[in-house]
Amino acid sequence: QVQLVESGGGLVQAGGSLRLSCAASGRTFRSYLAGWFRQAPGKEREFVAAISLSGANTRYADSVKGRFTISRDNAKNTVNLEMNSLKPEDTAHYYCAASTSWLRITTTNDEGYWGQGTQVTVSS
Repeated sequence: QVQLVESGGGLVQAGGSLRLSCAASGRTFRSYLAGWFRQAPGKEREFVAAISLSGANTRYADSVKGRFTISRDNAKNTVNLEMNSLKPEDTAHYYCAASTSWLRITTTNDEGYWGQGTQVTVSS
């Protein structure tokens, strides 16, 4: 079992940057794919980014490609999301996720693990 705790959210102006971090418990975290999802008010939760076990492979939603970077440190059991050139439409609650399935971690993370999330608000 994996427990995930996010941090780093906040309020930022458009064009600014934020770095989200996710701390995972459990010595088996390196056996899980990891990712970030977000949910804006009135919208469904959506995939943002995912990273493979070693960190060699990543995938991003088209809406964040070129602006966001996902990384992981298996020695520290952490997954990070570096967000640059933020836009008001990036405003959402961001969730850290873990899964054993690449298909699920890059779509809906069904049957996967979730953190409680952290709020990101981008003002115009």
